[in-house]
Amino acid sequence: MKLTRRDALKIGGLAAVGTAGLTLPFGRSVSAGTPSLLSSANMPKPYAAAFARLEVLTPRIGSDANGPIHYYDIAARSSSVGILPNLKTPVLGYDGLVPAKRIDVEQGTRIKMTMRNKLPPVHPAFGTPLAISTHLHGSASLPQYDGYASDVTLPEQKKYYSYPNGQKARTLWYHDHGVHYTAQNAYSGLASQYHLHDPVERALLPQGEFDVALTVSDMMFNADGSQQYDDRSHSGLWGDVILVNGRPWPLMRVKKRIYRFRFLNASLSRSYRPSLSNGAPVYMVATDGGLMPKTQAVTQWRHGSAERYEFLVDFRSYKAGTRIELKNLSNPNNRDYDNTGKIMAFDVVDDAFDRSDATWSAIPTLLDPGNEVMAQVPTSSTKVRNIRVQRNDTTNEWNLNGESWHDVVDSDYKKVLANPDLGDTEIWEIENKSGGWFHPVHIHLIDFKILDRNGKPPFSYELGPKDVVYVGEGEKVRVVMKFGPHRGKYMVHCHNLPHEDHDMMHQFSVGLKDTDIDDNDPIKADPAVDDSDDDH
Repeated sequence: MKLTRRDALKIGGLAAVGTAGLTLPFGRSVSAGTPSLLSSANMPKPYAAAFARLEVLTPRIGSDANGPIHYYDIAARSSSVGILPNLKTPVLGYDGLVPAKRIDVEQGTRIKMTMRNKLPPVHPAFGTPLAISTHLHGSASLPQYDGYASDVTLPEQKKYYSYPNGQKARTLWYHDHGVHYTAQNAYSGLASQYHLHDPVERALLPQGEFDVALTVSDMMFNADGSQQYDDRSHSGLWGDVILVNGRPWPLMRVKKRIYRFRFLNASLSRSYRPSLSNGAPVYMVATDGGLMPKTQAVTQWRHGSAERYEFLVDFRSYKAGTRIELKNLSNPNNRDYDNTGKIMAFDVVDDAFDRSDATWSAIPTLLDPGNEVMAQVPTSSTKVRNIRVQRNDTTNEWNLNGESWHDVVDSDYKKVLANPDLGDTEIWEIENKSGGWFHPVHIHLIDFKILDRNGKPPFSYELGPKDVVYVGEGEKVRVVMKFGPHRGKYMVHCHNLPHEDHDMMHQFSVGLKDTDIDDNDPIKADPAVDDSDDDH
């Protein structure tokens, strides 16, 4: 039986209701042995696998009267990959690859992407429907190209996406956002990084070999190498195997110079507290929305799902043969296992490199001192909204201000959490009223500035433009943002993906009145179409 778009949305809605009671919060990090069912011979060992860089996807290059365009044609496919020592793991991947290839683009070069759904109707392991939606996280895209959760592409359909790339340099990522099954789809591999460059970032920070993407995630496995999926009654999923670019606890050889790392937390639920094993600082240079005003030296930081932090590590003073581990000190309300305190390791080598590149020995102090997002100063007239992230004890659903994505769907996508006008500046007070859980809250379209957390200044590593904020247990975080550059409807949600899917997601409307015709309706403006191109 062919699954229709309406059927997919209906199934998604039913899956998120009537669930069993949620697992209670831990109150602290819980330690245990291992949930994976692998034999000792098949369980990967830390630092046994070589580090693998993300490959870069090659576009077809074109142009029009408005400038250059890069064209990408990508298919979501099922395949098997060798994550474990002796077994293959069935996955979902863009072009069947896990990790998928990275996209690199210069500021002002537009991208037109065709995303084809070549997946089976249901997930081979989990039995969930495979209707997908692709979100370019960190992009100020038009609503119909933003990966709106209910704007799904069914198997044997394709959707055309358009990305303007007019923002400042930053680390973005593209990942699945299909309604109610984002967690299963992303966990199975539908995610990768997307690097937007500009001349300022190019001049200040290491490039090429020394600009290193780290996509960090966690998994747990059945005895045959397939993925286990257990979100503990929608509380979250915490795997016992930490992956970096699809490799378990990899070992990277580094030269005696400064490196730039782009750390994306692509875990469904796990937060990290990275720290170098020798206690040396890293130099934080960029957050979700790009360069910070100035560099911040930190020895550890709290890193929630979907957050991106870019930092420099200085390997110049270490002797060849020195090993430095990137450890995970963890945070309250994670589930930690035997080796989740490790992320990866670096072995210093004496290999030669080009010393005419000034970034080999330079840690810049000033980065983007005039950053418009960070220059925002609210006034007494700035509108303030309170957003409560919480759980309904009766329905066992997560929600925002007592409403969920079900309420949005039931309103025919009219209900909104906020309705700022185009160009308005607002303060959102995001308050964690859910008890013992933390929530990484993502606001689509815009970058924001964190003003304070429980009345205290933000952490030094948060002093840059953000689109995800870690809202810890009992915290109230205030953020300020200017809404634009587009009119339309955009999502706001928890990026603990089991929370998002069940059902801590809502929407806000920018510059639309109730009587306006929405030319950029996220579902109707440019929907998926049948994919008749059988040769892809």
